[in-house]
Amino acid sequence: MSGKGIKCNFSLIKLSLLLLICIGTNEYSGAQKITQFVDPLIGSGGHGHVFVGASVPFGAVQLGPNNIYKGWDWCSGYHYSDSLIIGFSHLHLSGTGIGDLGDVLIMPVPGELKLDKGRQEFPHNGYLSTFSHKNEVVRPGYYSVKLDNGVAVELTASERVGFHKYFFPKGREAHLIIDLKEGINDKSTDTYLEQTDEFTLKGYRFSSGWAKKQQVFFAIRSSKPIKDLVIFNEDKPLPGKKGQGNSVKGVLGFIEGDLVQLKVGISPVSAENALASIDAEIPGWDFSGTVKEADAKWNRELSRIEIHTKNQSDKRIFYTALFHSMIHPSLFNDHNGSYKGADNKIHNAPAFTNYSIFSTWDTYRSEHSLFALTAPDRVNDFINSILAINDSQGHMPIWHLNGYETGTMPGISSLQIVAEAYLKGFRGFDAEKAYQAIRKTAMSDLRGLDYLRDMKPIPVENSVGRGVAQAMELSVSDGSIALMAKALGKNEDYTYFSRRAKNYRLYYDQSVGFFRGIRSDGTRNPEFYPFRSTKPWAADYAEGNAWQYLWLAPQDVPGLIDFLGGKDIFNARLDSFFTLKSNDSSEVLVDLTGLIGQYAHGNEPSHHIAYLYAYSGQQWKTAEKVRYIMKEFYHDDPDGVIGNEDCGQMSAWYIFSSLGFYPVFPASGDYVLGSPLFDKATITLPDGKKFTVEALNNSPENIYISDVELNGRKHSKGTISHQDILNGGLLRIVMTSKPGNSFGGIP
Repeated sequence: MSGKGIKCNFSLIKLSLLLLICIGTNEYSGAQKITQFVDPLIGSGGHGHVFVGASVPFGAVQLGPNNIYKGWDWCSGYHYSDSLIIGFSHLHLSGTGIGDLGDVLIMPVPGELKLDKGRQEFPHNGYLSTFSHKNEVVRPGYYSVKLDNGVAVELTASERVGFHKYFFPKGREAHLIIDLKEGINDKSTDTYLEQTDEFTLKGYRFSSGWAKKQQVFFAIRSSKPIKDLVIFNEDKPLPGKKGQGNSVKGVLGFIEGDLVQLKVGISPVSAENALASIDAEIPGWDFSGTVKEADAKWNRELSRIEIHTKNQSDKRIFYTALFHSMIHPSLFNDHNGSYKGADNKIHNAPAFTNYSIFSTWDTYRSEHSLFALTAPDRVNDFINSILAINDSQGHMPIWHLNGYETGTMPGISSLQIVAEAYLKGFRGFDAEKAYQAIRKTAMSDLRGLDYLRDMKPIPVENSVGRGVAQAMELSVSDGSIALMAKALGKNEDYTYFSRRAKNYRLYYDQSVGFFRGIRSDGTRNPEFYPFRSTKPWAADYAEGNAWQYLWLAPQDVPGLIDFLGGKDIFNARLDSFFTLKSNDSSEVLVDLTGLIGQYAHGNEPSHHIAYLYAYSGQQWKTAEKVRYIMKEFYHDDPDGVIGNEDCGQMSAWYIFSSLGFYPVFPASGDYVLGSPLFDKATITLPDGKKFTVEALNNSPENIYISDVELNGRKHSKGTISHQDILNGGLLRIVMTSKPGNSFGGIP
């Protein structure tokens, strides 16, 4: 998938959007801002699965349109290929490979009232509406669409409140449906709606999906008196102004031609807290002002990196990637600070801001490293949130979704996220408590650790499943824990976890040259085929094959090089990896997109591999591969993200790589130099210092590094450190068109 398939058509659509006056507003006239370079529709087609709608950075609310859920490519609720909208809901995931959320769906319906959304093949049998992208405007913090049913819709948001604006056509009855049955790939289990005064509704939606026990409380405040409300459970009307059931729906009636505005507060704790968030965050009815506030919040965050390039497409891709990296983790608390923990208990007045949606298997690879530079004011809160989850559920989180541990993906990658934060100087959490929490989990029986802690392989028959992937991910964790132990002066632990960081080697099968599962009797897993990533052959791996997992030891790259036979053999096998193709496409998982030979950029286990050449004396091949990936797999159209965005990790890879460096092993604090895309890029640091990367002689042909200077001194190493960046200054990189030079040694 090249990401180029609909580029021409989309360019025409973007041109029409520039000429389109926002429905009911002119929020975007005037001086240019960085948000002008963000296109939230990038990644909404193909397999990107990004959220489309209105939000603020790391906000609890993601307010946007929902299509009918039709499978994997609708995990965020919206896909660019679709032309049907069933409503606008308040919580969305961005870029995940599993769908959930989509809570508190609201749909404007003019004319004949229908209580169900209808079906894809019979759209006019329900309350949904068709729409066209030419009538759609999407900006950071703002979404609008003119539905084909005649209703003009505008949406914006604060941290915990969604702000809706509906213009109903004249000549037809005006209804708003609040459908608490509908979600994204989940099932409502208990729903409630109540009118509490002339302008206010309260309620909740409990559901079971990816998060088996999700609870969302809400409050709705209307700009118009609510004089006509009927509550249903499915299609059965309920008496009075309140109702409870598995599938409650509320139908609000207004006057034809009305302008109706709603403010919808979301809470993990109570409807009363949701209402308090409305009063605190959006007390009035200044929709235009709320749009401007959301835009200002995005501009403030996006301004932390300033890039200079003649290529406007690259500029749009970069700032959209930065935008996508700041949707998750998302706030998971109320305006007063209270939240519901993984123990299902309410926690009041914590000493930190609580977050959720931690896709740790994806985001440990570089997104949390990015936060250390672009969101350093939030990192301590992220870590304290992770530690609070540990306190509530008894172990460190794996994939945490709005108060629920999904347990998705192998490993326990929050271990290295906490270690990395400490090693990069963050001290807004109790370091000793944090270390003991990660150590306790690392010494538990979870995920096969009862074997690994004794330096034994997890047997194939063990119920944990995907033993090779589990062990390799946990070895990354152990390498990170070892470095934190050393920094804290815990030398025995440092020695022990350093040994455990090499547990991945237990699985190497010399007879085939790959890491391969081991049965309890010591024999190898007979189900082995190195190109296959689908079951049953891939039982040892997670969303990958033996070729992709051959390189998953970022904590021990020099050791891996020696283990595989030295630099020459290592480089030869890397060359093969980037050239060998699978003979049968049925062997390849749908997740494995962005293929270069066996390299799959659309899935995270491959993300560090292009940078491994730098460790084995061929940094110029790293530069070559990285430039190719940026050019071929990232574009400024809906198909512009080659695989699942995965809560920002795909974007984080691009941001780092385009700046010219990447954190192969995040806890080490080192970044491996690649090939900077921009002529100049400046990161503004928290203390006012600036770190600038300047690429001289940069061009599409001059992709190789010949020389580097750091603050005026020759820099011959193929890495820079996190401390180098924090010190501020200038990294000057001289580019050349000649491959094969000797730059970039890594000890």
